[in-house]
Amino acid sequence: MSKKVWIDAGHGGKDPGATANGLQEKDIVLKLSQGIKKQLETEYEGIEVLMSRSTDVFLELSERTAAANKAGADILVSIHCNAAGGSGGFETFRFTNAMPASAALQISLHREIMAALNPYRVTNRGQKSANLHMVRESKMPAVLTENLFVDVSNDAGLLKRQEVLDALIQGHVTGIANHLGLKKKEEAAVSKNERDINVVSSWAATAWKAMTEQGYVDGSRPGAPITREEIAVMLSRFINNQQK
Repeated sequence: MSKKVWIDAGHGGKDPGATANGLQEKDIVLKLSQGIKKQLETEYEGIEVLMSRSTDVFLELSERTAAANKAGADILVSIHCNAAGGSGGFETFRFTNAMPASAALQISLHREIMAALNPYRVTNRGQKSANLHMVRESKMPAVLTENLFVDVSNDAGLLKRQEVLDALIQGHVTGIANHLGLKKKEEAAVSKNERDINVVSSWAATAWKAMTEQGYVDGSRPGAPITREEIAVMLSRFINNQQK
């Protein structure tokens, strides 16, 4: 039986959310929400991801929870960015009288998101509870994530980097998948390990450039397997260069 995940991208439309350093919360959280939906549905079996909004529109809080409750979602994750937090960082919220499943979801999400953010030295502000509409009025386990501070310069700089957004997406995806016990699609597991044969690996870039300039290789398909005849051509070029 498939699982339904409700992703709530906070704010939207006439409500930009927190704004600072050239960032608007509504834009960031929409990117994160779209990325979470795409990755969950691409990589995992038996999952349907529904969203409060998939475009820049305004919705009342009551509209968001009513839609999630009507859809019978198994869990709800509300995505936000923060402001006025001093040194910045990441934190999560559940309802003050949350059901045990909400606490379990919060633990899974918080742990995986902080692990994904570890390379960027983001402050861990902890797992908290509060009387917030999205986690109070949702009938299913619900957690609200606060993904860095747009008005803290270091956090804002991180939010402008795609690799940090990708880390936030990955942390949410892994946390949700672990909580729901989702199974990865075999094809997704395989494709994730495949490399682009047209892109040279960083460790070989200098040597590949030198060999291309000297004519031993033509510069194409650096990651492709090599054939015996290609080896023969390279050896022939090497011998001819040595005899000049």
